[in-house]
Amino acid sequence: MFPDDCIQSIIGSANWWTKNNEKKLCRGALIIAFAPHVDQVPYALEPVGRTDASRHDSAILRVAPLSVNQPLEKTDLPVAAMPLPDGEVWAAYRAKKRPCLVIGSTNPAVDQALTGGTPKNSTAPTVLVAPYYGVDRDGRRAGYKPDFVERVRHCEYPQFVWDRLPIAGGPDESILRLDHLQPIGALNNSYKITEFKLSDAALEIIDELVHWLIWGGVDADGLIALYREEIKATFGS
Repeated sequence: MFPDDCIQSIIGSANWWTKNNEKKLCRGALIIAFAPHVDQVPYALEPVGRTDASRHDSAILRVAPLSVNQPLEKTDLPVAAMPLPDGEVWAAYRAKKRPCLVIGSTNPAVDQALTGGTPKNSTAPTVLVAPYYGVDRDGRRAGYKPDFVERVRHCEYPQFVWDRLPIAGGPDESILRLDHLQPIGALNNSYKITEFKLSDAALEIIDELVHWLIWGGVDADGLIALYREEIKATFGS
């Protein structure tokens, strides 16, 4: 399933993905969820009129780029479906349903006695995930250049992880974006759990990469350093 020049070879490709027979939401679980295009300019949605003056459940919206440097304009047009407290804005992002890796499982629940009067979203549980992007170039995706993919496979960047996902219907190769770590809601309508998860040994490698990405540098005695030494000896890079 995996070539010799990839990080999966350190533990053996057969030991990378394993079955998640219970379909448990846990660290290393492979799930499907909507992931926003975080590098795209978001848009603000502002109610500016009504299609029917007697109805408060619909409105005509103005869509404009959202900038942090632009002052928020409070609208006086009430729309039942779009309540807007002070200091907030309705924002729209492009998003795509993608395979995602669970990096952090659900957090401990907060005692309800401590949250009385607090909005639910202030303490609602979330799951920390990182999305996968398809490598293959076709009519549906831009993909990645082969030279770049090789560098990722050789573990030159902490934010990118080359992989082959065990789910049908997707690209042959994928790249995990650890620099796109993001929370999703812990409610079960926010994601779909596949029957696969990373093995414990694979998770150790992902944890090393996350540490490299956030704190910089790799453990001289770790698996990443060992793999990069082997790649340098083989390819001279």
